[in-house]
Formats: sequence, C-alpha cells, structure tokens
Amino acid sequence: MVDLSDIHALEALTVTPVSGPLRGRVQPPGSKSITNRALLLAGLAEGTTHMSGALKSLDTTLMARALRRMGAEVTEPDATTFVVKAHARLTAPEEPLFLGNAGTATRFLTAAVALAEGTVVIDGDEHMRKRPIAPLVEALAMLGVKASTPTGCPPVTVEATGGFSGTRVEIDGGLSSQYVSALLMLAGCGDAPVTVALTGAEIGARGYIDLTIAAMQAFGAEVEALDGQSWIVQPTGYHPAEFSVEPDASAATYLWAAAALTGGDIDIGMAANDFTQPDAAAAKIIAMFPNMPAEIDGSQMQDAVPTLAVLAAFNATPVRFTGIANLRVKECDRVSALSTELARIREGLAWEEGDDLVVASDPGLAGHLLPTRIETYSDHRIAMSFALAGLKIRGITILDPACTGKTYPDYWHDLASLGVTFS
Repeated sequence: MVDLSDIHALEALTVTPVSGPLRGRVQPPGSKSITNRALLLAGLAEGTTHMSGALKSLDTTLMARALRRMGAEVTEPDATTFVVKAHARLTAPEEPLFLGNAGTATRFLTAAVALAEGTVVIDGDEHMRKRPIAPLVEALAMLGVKASTPTGCPPVTVEATGGFSGTRVEIDGGLSSQYVSALLMLAGCGDAPVTVALTGAEIGARGYIDLTIAAMQAFGAEVEALDGQSWIVQPTGYHPAEFSVEPDASAATYLWAAAALTGGDIDIGMAANDFTQPDAAAAKIIAMFPNMPAEIDGSQMQDAVPTLAVLAAFNATPVRFTGIANLRVKECDRVSALSTELARIREGLAWEEGDDLVVASDPGLAGHLLPTRIETYSDHRIAMSFALAGLKIRGITILDPACTGKTYPDYWHDLASLGVTFS
C-alpha cells in the first residue's frame, strides 16, 4: 500500500491488479474543456458569473490566474465553484502570461488578449513550446491583430489595441479545433458581425466547436451556422451567467474502461448519452469490449484514444486507430507514446503505420507478470490510460503519477475508492 495524500512526492506508482470486478460510484471532475471556455467568457463579460461543477486542476488554475492578472476578480468559494467578476475588457499584464502546457488556455487567450491594450506575451513550458500556434496567429492578422511567433509555437507576442478591425477570418481547423473556438469567442466582442470560416473540410474534433458555441450562447452571444464550414457571430459582447459545468467525458472514459476491463459496474452519475462532449462517443466502443471494431476512427474523440488503445491491448482481435494525426501535437506525441509504451509491455503489442496506430491485442496478457515502467511524457492521459493496464497485468508502474493533476487531480484516489491498491 502507498500513501496517496501527497501524490507529488511520488516518483512512481505501481498498480496492483484487481482480483474481481470494480464496482462503485465515482463522480468524475468537471469538464476541463467547458470550464476553460466558461472562465474566459466570464472574464469578457460585464458583471459577476457563478460557475458550479467546475474543474479545479492545473489547466483551469492557469486560466484563472491569467484572468486575474488581466483585471478580472476570480474567487473560489469551494472545490467546484468559480466566481468571476469582470469588466468586459482585459488589461495587459506587466509580465508574460505563463500557461504551462494548457492548450485551451494558450490558444483561447492568444486571441482574447487582442482586447487588451499593450504588449501581451503568451508563453508556456517546454512542451507547449513545441505545440503549433502559427495558424491562429496568421488568422488573427486577417482581423487586424498584430501578433508574432518566431518559431510557429509559443511564445506569442500580441500587440493589443483594445479590439480588432476585420469582419471575416478564415482558418484551417485541421490541426486543432481550438483555433476555431478561439476566433469564435473573440468574434463576439467585435464592433460588427464577424464571419469565421474554415478553409478546409477537415477539423479536429468538430464537437468541440459545438461546445464553444453553446458556452457563448449561455453568456449571451448570437452565433449562426451559415453552413458546415462557416459561422457568423453578432457583436453582442458577453453578459454574466449562472453556469453549470457537466462532468468531464474524457475522464469518464477511464472509468468506463475500468468497468469493462474488469467486468464491473461503475456509476459515474450521468448516462453517456447525456454528455455534450465528443469524447462520450467512446462509451459505445468501450461497451463492445472485448469485441471492439477492427478499425476505430479517433478524429472526433481524440482525447479518448489513449483509453481505447490501452483497452484494445486486451481485445479479442487487433485494432487499428485512424484519423489520429492530431495526437502528435498534443501534450506529447501521443501516437508515438502509445506505440512505445504498449510495446514496452510486450514487444510487438503496438506499432505505428504512418499516422495510424495498430494494437495487436492479446487477451492472454491478463494475469501475467510483465514488469514495465511506463514513461508518461508529462502527459496526464498517458498516465491515466496506462493505469488501466495495471488492473490486469502485474508489474505496471506509472512514472510521474502527479501529472494527472492537469485535468483529474483525484484520479488515483478515485481508483482507490473502487478498491484498487498501489505500491
């Protein structure tokens, strides 16, 4: 047994395989994607917003801290509530905004800081400095926003003038839907209607655009889809709201998979069909285990792919994951990380073919002693998904277990509440 009270003190955590089905009730944390959208929109509103059910994690803490530095009053009366008092404008911070490896905060604020006045630098850690942002910077130029990114990745310097002048912006959303969301949210603060249009047919996880528009509308925005490729946003600005955040569907995938893998039943307090987040689509595939499809298109549920890939290692037949090229520019290159770490468990268990990931699958892995130290690449999703392998295989050790704090600070405690033990 190990003391989980200070997870940051642990360099590694070995999962003890379970002897029977996992059963119980676990409440996943609030959605990171929705929390960070709502925090920004509350920071752009005039008045006081109350957010309940919100996620308190590293990513949302970084967003809240950035908003405080730009003039919003953000308080946290309890573990799942933010209260944001804002003034419909942002002020330029004196120092660069450090956003760690929080992709949502970095992309959203790169656009939103155009509403401040003065020079604003958006920066992140060594991992964020490898994640592309040039397409967003180029799109902002169409709106008259002067921004520069010498490497094509953070840091980004924005010469903010308190607003923007353009009324049409085009963006290739194939690399990340977060670029599109950033522009849509900025567009609501214009002086005239703004059209946001896609330049290509592909878009990373289109469902997240729907999340953005729903959040904007909750804060008073008027957004109309002209077709599947463009939207027009009216210059309404944003008003404060009483906003409830639904549980995180990406976090729920680990619990759904843990139940499937052990033949258990974990109640997360919400039916999969009731989620509005795109990763909830993974529930139907998880329910097919151990007869998952031979090919899974992960393009519209990208954050669920690590969960599905580890589950696929125990499937009855091999699984190919397609449409996952964007996983290469997440917190780490997740295609490579999944392939490498699965093959570390057993040689030939997974490999890459172009941008596809192929998992060979071997139900016989369960019960074997296969001592493996899983490198997590500072990526919360690699840590959480590979913990699932430890439920069935002896000797699975997760390095840097505290990295799960990026989106699911209580992950290890929640597994422990279901009867999982660690050493």
